[in-house]
Amino acid sequence: MSLPLVLSAEELLALLQLGFPQIPPGKFQIEALSEKRLTFRMRTDDFDLRPGGTVSGPSMMTLADTATYLLLMAHLGPVVQAVTTSCHLDFLRRPEPGVLIAETELLKLGRRLAVMEARIRSNDKPDWVARASLTYSLPG
Repeated sequence: MSLPLVLSAEELLALLQLGFPQIPPGKFQIEALSEKRLTFRMRTDDFDLRPGGTVSGPSMMTLADTATYLLLMAHLGPVVQAVTTSCHLDFLRRPEPGVLIAETELLKLGRRLAVMEARIRSNDKPDWVARASLTYSLPG
């Protein structure tokens, strides 16, 4: 089954900026967008760090949720009523400050629910630092 994209990477970033104008420019970047995948980068700053100099869990959750939400919007268009109903995050390794990369995948897009996965790496290193599974409730 083909899942056509209705929004481009540029349109997704514009939608994000419109809905969340408090996000600093350059915080997020879409690296790649395809039918079932989105690669998304988040530049971390001091606000994203916890004691000990590692990226905080809430910042990694923000990355996973934002990246998967944008992949969903790429298919649905600007459906603001789509909401996260479940988010499970496994912390695998200590992430270094700098840039976090989320590689997201659309696993299922149904009439009422969408199921997504995000795997997060730190600073282009090959090992995953976190893995998230997210479910979205769709309006209808």
